[in-house]
Amino acid sequence: MKDKVAIITGAGRGVGRATAQLFAHEGAKVALFGRTRETLESCAHEIQEQGGEALVVAGDVSQDEDVHALFTAVSERFGRIDILVNCAGVVLVCPFLQMDSATWDRVLNVNLRGTFLCCHEAFRLMAGQKQGVIINISSLSGVKGVEKFPGLSAYNVSKSGVASLTEILAVEGKPYNIRVCAVSPGAIDTDMLRQAAPHLKAGMTPEELAKILLFLADDESGSKFNGSNIELFTNA
Repeated sequence: MKDKVAIITGAGRGVGRATAQLFAHEGAKVALFGRTRETLESCAHEIQEQGGEALVVAGDVSQDEDVHALFTAVSERFGRIDILVNCAGVVLVCPFLQMDSATWDRVLNVNLRGTFLCCHEAFRLMAGQKQGVIINISSLSGVKGVEKFPGLSAYNVSKSGVASLTEILAVEGKPYNIRVCAVSPGAIDTDMLRQAAPHLKAGMTPEELAKILLFLADDESGSKFNGSNIELFTNA
């Protein structure tokens, strides 16, 4: 990871924050993206205190102009982008009988549209470099045959879409040496889980998942996982 440039979305908290800190610790230059500047700044401060380099860009992952501004800022600062990790996500619990289009659209816009926008910007730059790695965070909620929970229809659909997007991007990225894979964890010990599904017991910490993402981002260890959706079943 030494001197590689990594963009981490949702970097202010949870899995994104843990991933940014671990990648920076391993020598990567990290760009932190999220909606709340204060949490991003605090993460950057911790990274810089440990001798790492971090760039903060605040914005909404579902907005074209914000995502474009992120990739422009990273290109201007670092000159390249080696790794993208799409950690930004939202869960809004709503029984389908009460589902409204605003709730549905918000979840799909952040989880699926946001992943698409970031992948599209990354593809454009990585294709020119003839090199890059993209890791998307899906979920067991989007995996066929895994237990589903009421109120998560929009979330399940969004995460299933992320897994499907990953599969086709791995095919289209191969001629440009762009490797794309997804990780579908179960319950992770985050504020988002505690707010959206307090009945679920977490089986993994953000730091543990970050180590898996680091493994996948490495060109040697993760090279066999192009197009894979790695399902993480854990025992709480």
